[in-house]
Amino acid sequence: MQNLAVAATESTPEVNFDFETRQFTLRGESWPENAAAFYRPLLTALECWQPAQSGAIEVHIALRYFNSSSTKMLFTLFDLFNQLAQRGQSVVLNWFFDAEDDVSEEFGQELALDFTALQVKLRAEMVS
Repeated sequence: MQNLAVAATESTPEVNFDFETRQFTLRGESWPENAAAFYRPLLTALECWQPAQSGAIEVHIALRYFNSSSTKMLFTLFDLFNQLAQRGQSVVLNWFFDAEDDVSEEFGQELALDFTALQVKLRAEMVS
C-alpha cells in the first residue's frame, strides 16, 4: 500500500498516512473549499487497506480548526477506523486539542461516545 503524504496549506491539514508503520496523522487546519474532494483520496486509501492482524494502529489528529464540511468527512474517516477496530484491529485515536479550547475537548469526548471500538485518548496541549 502506498503511503499518503500531503503538505499543509492555509486551508488543508498536513496528511501523513504511513500504512507500513500503521501511523496516521492529520495536523493543522481543515476548511477546504471542497472538503469531499480533499478527503476522498484519504478515505479511498483507508478503504482499500488490508492490514495484517499484528500491532496497534495509531491515529493522531491535531486540528486547530475545522469547519462543518470537514467535520462530516472526519466522521467518515473515524468510522472507517472504527470498522477496523470492530474487525479486531487495535486502533488508538489520539485527539490533540488546545488546553484552553473547551469546544475541541468536548468534540474529542463525543468521538469516544460515537466510535466505541476506538481507544480515544484526549491530549491537551498548550498552544501559543
